[in-house]
Amino acid sequence: MLKTILSIAGKPGLYKLVSQGKNMLIVESLIDGRRSPAYGNDKIVSLGDISMFTNAEDVSLRQVLKNMLEKENGAEVALDFKKANTAELQAYLEQVLPDFDRDRVHPNDIRKLISWYNILVKSGNTDFEEKTEEDAPNAE
Repeated sequence: MLKTILSIAGKPGLYKLVSQGKNMLIVESLIDGRRSPAYGNDKIVSLGDISMFTNAEDVSLRQVLKNMLEKENGAEVALDFKKANTAELQAYLEQVLPDFDRDRVHPNDIRKLISWYNILVKSGNTDFEEKTEEDAPNAE
């Protein structure tokens, strides 16, 4: 599911990939449902391709979001991430991802993570399980 959810630099929120056109993607905002084009010169990143720095090895965003979903029992994060200071943001992330790299994960990264999580929960996109080919039903 996260492969079709996109972040587009310069545009707020998250977008769902709807279709592909010539030299562009058609995306739908998860916040208000409006459709718009995203062009090749836009910096577009799939959430499925993002990972977070830890002191050992990087952890996929999928796993971090899954940990947040378990911690929050499927609800939005109650912490006011816009007004929270660095210590509060790091304390929250430590509950979700205890081994995160405090030098490379910045407060704005944590704010963006919480914002994205809240958008995904509001829009009902909480299936953070990775689908493998083994999970897919056989077409026989």
